[in-house]
Amino acid sequence: MTAIPDHQLTILKNMGSTISNSTQLLQSSNPYDLIIDGIIGYSIKENPRGSAAEMIEWANEYKAPILSLDTPSGIDLTSGRIHPTSISANATLTLALPKKGLYAEKVKKKRGELYLGDISVPPELYQYPLLEMEIPPLFNTSDIIRID
Repeated sequence: MTAIPDHQLTILKNMGSTISNSTQLLQSSNPYDLIIDGIIGYSIKENPRGSAAEMIEWANEYKAPILSLDTPSGIDLTSGRIHPTSISANATLTLALPKKGLYAEKVKKKRGELYLGDISVPPELYQYPLLEMEIPPLFNTSDIIRID
């Protein structure tokens, strides 16, 4: 595990969250009201396999809504490519700015409602010349806004 996910896992443990590996999850009889998908992030290169694929399949079959973080696992945010094993989310909370791949027609059904979450990106970054963007203040009234 790399430093950032390891740090985030430590925070969850310190909050008293129950952490399960894929084997424990698949064998659990606990009822879940919501599934938060953070299995695979934006850097997907190929179809999920192993425990990631097992968790994606489990989540899609479970009878609880799915909230994906940044992207539904199994979807390439740059190209909008949907891998055969991918989450079908009820909603997606993307971070900083919406990614191009989330607007591909075929992806819209997989991502559900689209929300944008503030992760404290400095407004000056949006003004970077190579980005060629004019972004008004987005999070003046809320840390999360619905965008689609």
